Amino acid sequence: MIRQYELVERVKAYDPKADEEALNRAYVFSMVRHGSQTRESGDPYFSHPLEVAGILTELKLDSASIVTALLHDTVEDKVATREEIKKSFGADIARLVDGVTKLSKLELQSDTQRQAENFRKLLLAMSEDIRVLLVKLADRLHNMRTLHYVKRPERRKRIARETMDIFAPLAERIGMQGMKDELEDLAFRELWPEWHDTITKRLEFLRERGAGQVADILSELETTLDQDGIEAEVSGREKRPYSIWRKMEQKNVDFEQIADVVAFRVIVADIPTCYRALASIHTHYQAVHGRFKDYVSVPKRNGYRSLHTAVMGPRKVKIEVQIRTTEMHEVAEYGLAAHWAYKTSDGKPAVHEGKQYQWLRELLEIVEHAAEPEEFLEQTKLEMFSDQVFCFTPKGEVIALPRGATAVDFAYAVHSDVGDTCVGAKINGRHAPLRTPLASGDQVEILRSSGQTPQPSWESFVVTGRARARIRRFVRSQQEAEYLRLGRSIVEKTFATEERALHDGALAPALGKFKLRNADELFIAVGRGNVTGRQVFEAVIPGDQNGDGRRKVVPLTRARASQRAKRENPVPIRGLTAGMAVHLADCCTPLPGDRIVGLVTEGKGLTVHTIDCEILEQFSHTPELWVDVSWDIDGDAHEIHVGRIAAVINNEPGSLGALTTTIARSRCNISNLRITNRSPDFFEILVDVEVSDLAHLTSLIAALRADPAIYQVERARG
Repeated sequence: MIRQYELVERVKAYDPKADEEALNRAYVFSMVRHGSQTRESGDPYFSHPLEVAGILTELKLDSASIVTALLHDTVEDKVATREEIKKSFGADIARLVDGVTKLSKLELQSDTQRQAENFRKLLLAMSEDIRVLLVKLADRLHNMRTLHYVKRPERRKRIARETMDIFAPLAERIGMQGMKDELEDLAFRELWPEWHDTITKRLEFLRERGAGQVADILSELETTLDQDGIEAEVSGREKRPYSIWRKMEQKNVDFEQIADVVAFRVIVADIPTCYRALASIHTHYQAVHGRFKDYVSVPKRNGYRSLHTAVMGPRKVKIEVQIRTTEMHEVAEYGLAAHWAYKTSDGKPAVHEGKQYQWLRELLEIVEHAAEPEEFLEQTKLEMFSDQVFCFTPKGEVIALPRGATAVDFAYAVHSDVGDTCVGAKINGRHAPLRTPLASGDQVEILRSSGQTPQPSWESFVVTGRARARIRRFVRSQQEAEYLRLGRSIVEKTFATEERALHDGALAPALGKFKLRNADELFIAVGRGNVTGRQVFEAVIPGDQNGDGRRKVVPLTRARASQRAKRENPVPIRGLTAGMAVHLADCCTPLPGDRIVGLVTEGKGLTVHTIDCEILEQFSHTPELWVDVSWDIDGDAHEIHVGRIAAVINNEPGSLGALTTTIARSRCNISNLRITNRSPDFFEILVDVEVSDLAHLTSLIAALRADPAIYQVERARG
C-alpha cells in the first residue's frame, strides 16, 4: 500500500505546484472515514482509493483528480456527505466526487430504464468535467485487477462484461490505449478463460523461442536508421491476448497466421523525421502491399497519430512497424491525460474542443433530444460503439455484430438453426438479399424454410467466425458425400470396363497402397481426383496389360472470335519487356483507369492485376515477381475490355429486360451473364460487359442504379 509521503512525492515529481496540503488531508480523511472496512480480498478498504490515486499519478493528473480519487467512495459508502466534502475540500472537489458517485451503479444487468438513466449520468458528468471519467476508469481498472477475489462467478462475469462493453470503449475514445488494452485483457480472462489461457501459453512459447530473433530485429532496425542519419528509439511491443483473439475472430485465421504478434515502434524527434524513417525502412526492406496507413496526416477519431507499415524485415520476417514522435507516443498511450487542458479562459474545467471529442458532443445531443430513456440508451450505444453494428430482432432484442456483417451473420448470431434454414430477410420491413450489409439500428426479420440448408455461396460474404464455421462444416459434409458417390461410381465403372467384379473387401490392397483406412476414404480420394479409378484397379489387380493407353481423352476448347481478336491486339500497357506475353487477370478484371501492377506467372507470362486485388497478398513474400506497369493512354482508344458487375434485381416481369436495355443504351455489350443466386424476391446476377475503360463502366453502374427494377449494382471482383 502506498504511504502518504510516497503519494505526495509522486504528484510533486511531475507537478511541483500541486496542493500538498489538500493531498495530505484527503489521505487522512479517507483512511479515517473508511476505518475498519475491508474488501473481499481481506485488505483494508482504504487500499482501493489509494491504488486508484496511484493509477492517476502514473497518468500525471492534477492534484484535484488525485484528491477526488482518494475521496471517491466516501459519499457512496455513506461514511461522509457531499456537504462535508465541500466544506473540507471546496466546491470543485465536491462536484467531482459527486460525479464519480453517480456512476457507481452503472450495471448492464439492471432494468433498461435504470441502466439508461445511469448511462445518462455518466455522459452528463463527463460533459461537465472529463476528469470524472478518468477517475472512474482508474477505479474500474483497479477493480478489474482484483476481480479474482470476487466470490460469485455471475458477479465477476457481469463486471467483466460491463467493462468490455462500456469502460474499455470509453477509454479507447479518449485515446487511453494502455488502459483500454489492460481493461480488455482482464475482462477477456474472465469471459473467455480457455481462449485467454491458450493464447497466453502460445505467447510464452514464442517469447522463449523468439527472444533472440526480436533482439536481432531491434538491433538491425536501429543500425539501419542510424546509417541513414536518423536518431530514433526502437522498441518491440507484444500484442495483448485479447487483441490477438479479436484479430483471429475478425479475419477468421489461426494464431500461427498472425504475423504481427510483436509490433516494433520507432520513436523520433519530429514529424519530418517520421517520414524520413519511413523512407529509410521502405528503402531497405520490401513493403507489404496494402499495409501502410498514415495516421499522422489523417489522425484517428480519438487523436491517435502514427505511421503504420508492414515490411519483410530482417531475416525475411514480416513485421509491423509504427513510427511516431515522442509526443504522439504519449498521446497514444495516455490519450487525454497526455495533453491535458484543465481550464477555459474563465478558469472552469471544460471538455477539450479537439476533433477526438466530437463523439462526446454528439452523445450529449442525444441526451437532450431523446424522448425516452430506452431510446437514449439505444442511440448512445449505437453512436459509441462505432466498430460494431447493433441490430434488432422483431422482438426488440439487440444483436451485436462486427461492421460489415450481413443478414446471414445476423441469423447465425440469433441461433445456428436460424442461420441454417434462412431463405430471406426483411430489413426494416423491406425484403432484402441475404448478402445485404447491416447498419446500426436495422431491425432484421429472418425468413426461414425447413427445407433450406446452408449455401456454399454464403461463405463469400459472411464476416463472423460463427457463421463461416457453420457453413464450412455443412458444405464439407455435403462435398464428402458427393465425392463418395462420385468416387464409387468411377471405380465401379473402371472395374466394369475391365469385366471385373468389385466389392469393398477386395479393395484392401488399394487401401494399403494409398494409406487409407476404409473404402469410403478411398472413394472420396477418387472423387476428389487425388487417385484415379485406373490406379485403384491396378492396385487391386496388378499386372493388368491393358494399361492406361486403352483410351485417350483429348480436351477441346473453343475460342470466341473476340478472344482471338484480343490475342492479336496487344494490351495497351506500359512497362513491359519486349515480346512478353500479357493478359488481364480474371480475379479483378482491370480496366484502363484502374491502378495496376504486373505479376509474373509461370507458364502465362505477365498477369495484370488492379493494385487492390486480394490475390496480390499471396505474393507479398516474392517481390521479384512484381512488375511496375501502367496503362498506355496513347494506345488504341477503341480497345474493348471486359468489366464485371454484380446486380441484384427484383424477381418480377420486366426486371431482366430493364437491365439489358440500360446496358445497351450505355453503349455496352453483354459478353456473359450468369445467375448466381435466386430467391422468391430477388435474382443475383453476374454480368460481363464490354466497355472501353473504367469511366465507361462507372457511368453504366450509375445508370443501372437509377432504374427502380434494379435493387443493387456494383462492380464485381472475382
